[in-house]
Amino acid sequence: MTNKSTPHHVAIVMDGNGRWASRRFLPRIAGHKQGVDALKRCARACDARGIKVLTVFAFSSENWQRPQEEVSGLMDLFALALGREVPQLKADGVQLRFIGERQGLSSRVLKGIELAESATAANQQLVLNVCFNYGGRWDIVQAAARVAAQGLAMTEQSLSQMMALAHVPDPDLVIRTGGEQRISNFLLWQSAYSEFFFSDKLWPDFDEAELDLAIQTYGQRDRRFGKVSGQRDAVSLPTGSN
Repeated sequence: MTNKSTPHHVAIVMDGNGRWASRRFLPRIAGHKQGVDALKRCARACDARGIKVLTVFAFSSENWQRPQEEVSGLMDLFALALGREVPQLKADGVQLRFIGERQGLSSRVLKGIELAESATAANQQLVLNVCFNYGGRWDIVQAAARVAAQGLAMTEQSLSQMMALAHVPDPDLVIRTGGEQRISNFLLWQSAYSEFFFSDKLWPDFDEAELDLAIQTYGQRDRRFGKVSGQRDAVSLPTGSN
């Protein structure tokens, strides 16, 4: 059951897979495989705590610049994970959404995305947005292009309705693992009033205790949305189009 100290929407930059593997003298793809397991644990933990939306940064539009071997391994891992995990996610009531530019993805990956979204479309227990081939600047540009194509006035509301995450409220809490303290082109528009929590844990080591610490820290924040403290209860949280 949720309360005022429980975020409705949590977004995570899942950083540290490669370093996790390197510290164990393993290939980087081994860290990414562990990262998939960490995501499964995190999704279950979010559901158990009453969080309704989880958005994760799986592959950025800049990640194509990584070594070709790693990129190819990530694409294979992504396709395999979709085929393996979707039946259980469907049974658990998780609705999968994939956010990002699909042009240029392989037919294998695209087919996996389409099947996963179709199979889980009716689920309502938890919305899991996977940002894949995504960038915050891309999101703003594509939203502006859609507004212009429809001949609408370029306003904050019209742009918000065209953003890739318009189907969910903006994130209340953004978590980044791996010790870095930057957002790396993630949800630039949507995180305008989000609270941030930076964890030193590498993503494969991110566990329920660290999630609880992030939620506890969030619950101690005074979210004013530009108002003064006494006006907090009168403020409406920014949301998407729904």
